[in-house]
Amino acid sequence: MAKMEAGAVAGAHTWISESSAPHRSEPQFQNGWHAGVRDVASHLLRIADTTATTGRGLAASSAMLVAHLQQPASPTPRKLAVDEPAAPAMALNARDVLAAAERFSWAVAAPGVRHFPDGRDFLDVALSAVRPEEREGYIERLEAFVEQRRERLEEMLRTHGPGSRPASHGRYALVGQPETLVILERMETMPFLLRARWEEELEIGFLDDLEFVWGPRIRLNR
Repeated sequence: MAKMEAGAVAGAHTWISESSAPHRSEPQFQNGWHAGVRDVASHLLRIADTTATTGRGLAASSAMLVAHLQQPASPTPRKLAVDEPAAPAMALNARDVLAAAERFSWAVAAPGVRHFPDGRDFLDVALSAVRPEEREGYIERLEAFVEQRRERLEEMLRTHGPGSRPASHGRYALVGQPETLVILERMETMPFLLRARWEEELEIGFLDDLEFVWGPRIRLNR
Protein backbone atom coordinates (compact mmCIF):
# COMPACT_ATOMS: atom_id res chain seq x y z
CA MET A 1 0.00 0.00 0.00
CA ALA A 2 2.81 2.41 0.84
CA LYS A 3 4.37 1.78 -2.60
CA MET A 4 1.06 2.59 -4.30
CA GLU A 5 0.72 5.77 -2.26
CA ALA A 6 4.29 6.71 -3.09
CA GLY A 7 3.45 6.28 -6.76
CA ALA A 8 0.50 8.63 -6.36
CA VAL A 9 2.76 11.25 -4.78
CA ALA A 10 5.25 10.80 -7.62
CA GLY A 11 2.42 11.33 -10.09
CA ALA A 12 1.55 14.59 -8.35
CA HIS A 13 5.21 15.56 -8.73
CA THR A 14 5.00 15.03 -12.49
CA TRP A 15 1.79 17.07 -12.75
CA ILE A 16 3.23 19.96 -10.74
CA SER A 17 6.56 19.88 -12.59
CA GLU A 18 4.79 20.25 -15.94
CA SER A 19 2.59 23.17 -14.83
CA SER A 20 3.31 26.66 -16.09
CA ALA A 21 2.60 30.21 -15.01
CA PRO A 22 -0.57 31.90 -16.32
CA HIS A 23 -0.33 33.18 -19.87
CA ARG A 24 1.15 36.69 -20.25
CA SER A 25 2.31 36.85 -16.65
CA GLU A 26 4.94 39.41 -15.72
CA PRO A 27 8.54 38.05 -15.83
CA GLN A 28 8.93 38.55 -12.06
CA PHE A 29 5.75 36.56 -11.42
CA GLN A 30 6.91 33.79 -13.77
CA ASN A 31 10.26 33.57 -11.97
CA GLY A 32 8.53 33.25 -8.63
CA TRP A 33 6.12 30.68 -10.04
CA HIS A 34 8.88 28.46 -11.39
CA ALA A 35 10.90 28.75 -8.18
CA GLY A 36 7.88 27.63 -6.19
CA VAL A 37 7.20 24.76 -8.57
CA ARG A 38 10.79 23.54 -8.28
CA ASP A 39 10.65 23.72 -4.49
CA VAL A 40 7.36 21.83 -4.14
CA ALA A 41 8.27 19.28 -6.84
CA SER A 42 11.56 18.54 -5.10
CA HIS A 43 9.80 18.09 -1.79
CA LEU A 44 7.21 15.77 -3.37
CA LEU A 45 10.01 13.51 -4.60
CA ARG A 46 11.40 13.42 -1.08
CA ILE A 47 7.95 12.48 0.26
CA ALA A 48 7.52 9.76 -2.39
CA ASP A 49 10.88 8.25 -1.53
CA THR A 50 10.18 8.40 2.20
CA THR A 51 6.80 6.74 1.70
CA ALA A 52 8.19 4.02 -0.58
CA THR A 53 11.27 3.11 1.45
CA THR A 54 10.01 3.42 5.02
CA GLY A 55 6.41 2.29 4.58
CA ARG A 56 4.94 5.56 5.78
CA GLY A 57 1.31 5.96 4.75
CA LEU A 58 -0.31 8.69 2.72
CA ALA A 59 -1.53 10.51 5.82
CA ALA A 60 2.03 10.87 7.09
CA SER A 61 3.18 11.95 3.63
CA SER A 62 0.43 14.58 3.45
CA ALA A 63 1.50 15.90 6.84
CA MET A 64 5.07 16.25 5.55
CA LEU A 65 3.89 18.29 2.57
CA VAL A 66 1.62 20.51 4.67
CA ALA A 67 4.45 21.17 7.12
CA HIS A 68 6.73 22.11 4.25
CA LEU A 69 4.20 24.46 2.68
CA GLN A 70 3.57 26.16 6.02
CA GLN A 71 7.23 27.01 6.51
CA PRO A 72 8.03 30.72 6.20
CA ALA A 73 9.53 31.82 2.93
CA SER A 74 13.29 31.57 2.69
CA PRO A 75 15.21 34.84 2.85
CA THR A 76 16.13 36.38 -0.46
CA PRO A 77 19.61 35.59 -1.80
CA ARG A 78 20.68 39.21 -1.29
CA LYS A 79 19.62 39.33 2.37
CA LEU A 80 21.14 35.91 3.05
CA ALA A 81 24.44 37.02 1.57
CA VAL A 82 24.54 40.08 3.84
CA ASP A 83 23.28 38.58 7.08
CA GLU A 84 24.46 34.99 7.01
CA PRO A 85 26.36 33.51 4.06
CA ALA A 86 24.99 30.10 3.12
CA ALA A 87 27.45 27.26 3.56
CA PRO A 88 28.07 25.46 0.26
CA ALA A 89 26.80 21.90 0.12
CA MET A 90 29.50 19.29 0.52
CA ALA A 91 30.61 17.89 -2.83
CA LEU A 92 31.00 14.17 -3.44
CA ASN A 93 34.23 13.11 -5.10
CA ALA A 94 33.17 10.66 -7.82
CA ARG A 95 36.69 9.22 -8.03
CA ASP A 96 36.73 8.38 -4.32
CA VAL A 97 33.27 6.81 -4.51
CA LEU A 98 34.30 4.71 -7.51
CA ALA A 99 37.49 3.59 -5.78
CA ALA A 100 35.44 2.44 -2.79
CA ALA A 101 33.08 0.48 -5.06
CA GLU A 102 35.99 -1.16 -6.88
CA ARG A 103 37.15 -2.78 -3.65
CA PHE A 104 34.18 -5.17 -3.51
CA SER A 105 35.39 -7.95 -5.78
CA TRP A 106 32.34 -10.15 -5.11
CA ALA A 107 30.03 -7.46 -6.44
CA VAL A 108 31.85 -6.22 -9.56
CA ALA A 109 33.13 -7.97 -12.66
CA ALA A 110 36.76 -7.96 -13.74
CA PRO A 111 37.66 -4.80 -15.68
CA GLY A 112 38.32 -6.71 -18.91
CA VAL A 113 34.80 -8.14 -19.14
CA ARG A 114 32.72 -5.14 -18.11
CA HIS A 115 30.26 -3.87 -20.67
CA PHE A 116 31.17 -0.24 -20.01
CA PRO A 117 34.91 0.33 -19.42
CA ASP A 118 34.02 3.88 -18.43
CA GLY A 119 30.70 4.15 -16.60
CA ARG A 120 31.16 7.72 -15.44
CA ASP A 121 27.83 8.89 -16.89
CA PHE A 122 25.97 6.30 -14.81
CA LEU A 123 27.92 7.22 -11.70
CA ASP A 124 27.28 10.92 -12.14
CA VAL A 125 23.53 10.41 -12.41
CA ALA A 126 23.46 8.10 -9.39
CA LEU A 127 25.43 10.59 -7.31
CA SER A 128 23.10 13.39 -8.36
CA ALA A 129 20.41 11.48 -6.42
CA VAL A 130 22.43 11.79 -3.19
CA ARG A 131 20.86 14.71 -1.36
CA PRO A 132 23.15 17.34 0.22
CA GLU A 133 22.39 16.19 3.77
CA GLU A 134 23.41 12.63 2.82
CA ARG A 135 26.80 13.44 1.32
CA GLU A 136 28.84 13.53 4.50
CA GLY A 137 29.87 9.96 5.22
CA TYR A 138 28.34 8.67 1.99
CA ILE A 139 31.26 6.37 1.17
CA GLU A 140 30.90 4.68 4.55
CA ARG A 141 27.18 4.34 3.91
CA LEU A 142 27.85 2.74 0.53
CA GLU A 143 30.36 0.33 2.03
CA ALA A 144 27.86 -0.73 4.71
CA PHE A 145 25.17 -1.22 2.06
CA VAL A 146 27.39 -3.52 -0.01
CA GLU A 147 28.52 -5.54 3.01
CA GLN A 148 24.95 -6.04 4.18
CA ARG A 149 23.83 -7.27 0.76
CA ARG A 150 26.82 -9.41 -0.11
CA GLU A 151 24.81 -12.57 -0.87
CA ARG A 152 22.37 -10.75 -3.15
CA LEU A 153 25.18 -9.02 -5.00
CA GLU A 154 27.10 -12.28 -5.46
CA GLU A 155 23.99 -13.97 -6.80
CA MET A 156 23.19 -11.10 -9.17
CA LEU A 157 26.71 -11.09 -10.57
CA ARG A 158 26.64 -14.87 -11.03
CA THR A 159 23.24 -15.08 -12.70
CA HIS A 160 23.13 -11.85 -14.73
CA GLY A 161 26.70 -10.57 -14.92
CA PRO A 162 29.12 -10.72 -17.86
CA GLY A 163 29.27 -14.23 -19.33
CA SER A 164 25.84 -15.25 -18.04
CA ARG A 165 23.06 -16.39 -20.36
CA PRO A 166 20.82 -13.32 -19.74
CA ALA A 167 23.76 -11.00 -20.42
CA SER A 168 24.49 -12.78 -23.72
CA HIS A 169 21.25 -11.35 -25.12
CA GLY A 170 22.46 -7.79 -24.57
CA ARG A 171 20.45 -7.15 -21.41
CA TYR A 172 21.57 -6.32 -17.86
CA ALA A 173 24.63 -4.45 -19.11
CA LEU A 174 25.02 -2.61 -15.80
CA VAL A 175 25.39 -5.78 -13.72
CA GLY A 176 29.01 -6.07 -12.66
CA GLN A 177 29.78 -2.38 -13.06
CA PRO A 178 31.23 -0.75 -9.91
CA GLU A 179 28.98 2.25 -10.56
CA THR A 180 26.01 -0.08 -10.14
CA LEU A 181 26.66 -0.38 -6.42
CA VAL A 182 25.85 3.32 -6.08
CA ILE A 183 22.80 2.92 -8.33
CA LEU A 184 21.46 0.06 -6.21
CA GLU A 185 22.04 1.97 -2.97
CA ARG A 186 20.12 4.93 -4.37
CA MET A 187 17.46 2.60 -5.76
CA GLU A 188 16.71 1.43 -2.24
CA THR A 189 17.07 4.85 -0.61
CA MET A 190 15.75 7.44 -3.10
CA PRO A 191 14.08 5.46 -5.91
CA PHE A 192 11.87 8.23 -7.26
CA LEU A 193 14.60 10.85 -7.20
CA LEU A 194 16.98 8.43 -8.93
CA ARG A 195 14.44 7.69 -11.66
CA ALA A 196 13.73 11.39 -12.18
CA ARG A 197 17.43 12.15 -12.58
CA TRP A 198 17.92 9.11 -14.82
CA GLU A 199 15.09 10.00 -17.17
CA GLU A 200 16.68 13.40 -17.71
CA GLU A 201 20.07 12.02 -18.74
CA LEU A 202 20.14 8.32 -19.66
CA GLU A 203 18.32 5.50 -21.42
CA ILE A 204 15.70 4.29 -18.94
CA GLY A 205 15.93 0.67 -20.12
CA PHE A 206 19.22 0.25 -18.26
CA LEU A 207 17.56 1.21 -14.99
CA ASP A 208 14.48 -0.92 -15.70
CA ASP A 209 16.65 -4.01 -16.25
CA LEU A 210 18.57 -3.36 -13.06
CA GLU A 211 15.37 -2.91 -11.05
CA PHE A 212 14.05 -6.19 -12.44
CA VAL A 213 17.11 -8.27 -11.59
CA TRP A 214 17.60 -6.70 -8.15
CA GLY A 215 14.14 -7.83 -7.13
CA PRO A 216 10.49 -6.81 -6.83
CA ARG A 217 11.03 -5.43 -3.33
CA ILE A 218 12.30 -2.15 -4.76
CA ARG A 219 10.57 -2.01 -8.15
CA LEU A 220 8.37 1.04 -8.55
CA ASN A 221 4.76 1.12 -9.63
CA ARG A 222 4.84 3.06 -12.89
